[in-house]
Amino acid sequence: MKLDFVKNTKRNVTAVFIAKGAEVMIPFLRKTLFMWVLGPGYLGLNGLFYSILGMLSLAEMGFGTAIVCYMYKPVANDDREQLCAYLHFYRTVYRWVGSIIFFIGLCLLPFLRNLIHGEIPPGINLHLLYFLQLLNTSISYFLFAYRGSVLGAHHRNDVTNYIRTILTICEFAMVALILSITHNYYHYVFVTIGFTMLNNLLIVYASRRLFPDITPRGTLPQEEVKHILSNVKAIFMHKVGAIVNNSFDSIVISTFIGLVAVGSYNNYYCISHAIANIIAAVCYSLLGGFGNKIHTESKEQNFLLLMKTNRLLMCAILWCAAMLLALYEPFMFLWMKGDPRLLRHFLTPVLMVVWFFEKQAREPLRMFKNAAAIWQQDRWKSVIAAFANLAMNITFILVFPEEYKLDGVILSTILSDLIIQMPWESYAVFSGFFSKQEAVRYWRQQGAYLLLGILLAGGTCIATRALPLDGFPGLFAKAAFAALLSGAVLLLLFRQDLIDLKNTLLHRKT
Repeated sequence: MKLDFVKNTKRNVTAVFIAKGAEVMIPFLRKTLFMWVLGPGYLGLNGLFYSILGMLSLAEMGFGTAIVCYMYKPVANDDREQLCAYLHFYRTVYRWVGSIIFFIGLCLLPFLRNLIHGEIPPGINLHLLYFLQLLNTSISYFLFAYRGSVLGAHHRNDVTNYIRTILTICEFAMVALILSITHNYYHYVFVTIGFTMLNNLLIVYASRRLFPDITPRGTLPQEEVKHILSNVKAIFMHKVGAIVNNSFDSIVISTFIGLVAVGSYNNYYCISHAIANIIAAVCYSLLGGFGNKIHTESKEQNFLLLMKTNRLLMCAILWCAAMLLALYEPFMFLWMKGDPRLLRHFLTPVLMVVWFFEKQAREPLRMFKNAAAIWQQDRWKSVIAAFANLAMNITFILVFPEEYKLDGVILSTILSDLIIQMPWESYAVFSGFFSKQEAVRYWRQQGAYLLLGILLAGGTCIATRALPLDGFPGLFAKAAFAALLSGAVLLLLFRQDLIDLKNTLLHRKT
């Protein structure tokens, strides 16, 4: 069964923009609520718990990614029995995963205090709060989390996005009301547990309604299970790198600097990460369509689709990078009310934008890599990059002056990505699926975008900083100016790509 790529992509991307619009605003509003109602110590504590539990998610090992990618072929062949067998296997695995995460998480309880440098917020039970957060993480694996794979394999991520959007908004409204009245962090945790359970129940209801004939039944052949486990081992190694890079930074900062520094770092990180999540979600919404095309079209057609998708996404990435660099400092000053404990110097937002650009520039290629199930060729990449990043994290924190220690954490991640991750994953894709000639075409395009990004972001930042405006009116004026300036340049350079996209969408509509 060949899926309608354009129709599903339009549906998924629409849902993504609605969902990610909420997911950009809600974490920002939640952090604001924490800073203004509970204080920066609670903000840092929340970031630490999130990082520890992110490390524990390694127990999932990548089964979710593997199973969805394996489902693309039976979806293309309309093989319902094999889909049901995959779902049954997935359910069994996730029950084991949930148990392992909960058990390992309990083993970490006695060591929690050692991960915090300095004081913790008064009047809280650190171990009880951690236990509740652990329960919130592990409970998903028992409550039908595997059912979301059915929607993903059929390129229907729009359904899960709409469910999460509605629940995210409702959850924040309830959290804001309760914290404003009680100022009690425990109530926040209880609300998040309730909404996690509700999210899973609604997703299983939606998947059963849309695909009632796909239920967990049947058994996969042993050879198929062995093949899945072989790829899962490779995905697990990728996840080690991703988790260490994304989660261990906060743990290192907490251990060597303190919770307030974790809060400051996470505030800067959450801005660029929120925008990055929108781009990553757009790529994820295309993943099912790419997976279907890999099994129904030629390699040449797939490469042309990759290049076209890359051009369109780079237009958005370049615009976001220019806007971030121009607005980071004035926005952070207003958001944090000029608090010197949380504000950083100009090098911090510059490094955040560099990190944002290099990571998002890799998204289209990584999307194709996952859709094509290319995991074995670079399975050591993430592990080596993770430990290189960790080593540089600690080294830079110990060596750099006090005011630049957080910058050292960001710089270490950028260097590990540029030196190890980016070239290795590129080699895996172009040697495993495409050709060397196509690799040259791809990297020439990326080199041109890098030069354009430096000129566009730098020029937009300099022009915006020259505006003598302050406060919220000044921020809005600078945002409008930066958007128009950078947008006009990109519209001129990417005009034909945007016209082609418009014609494709209108043609499909008619």
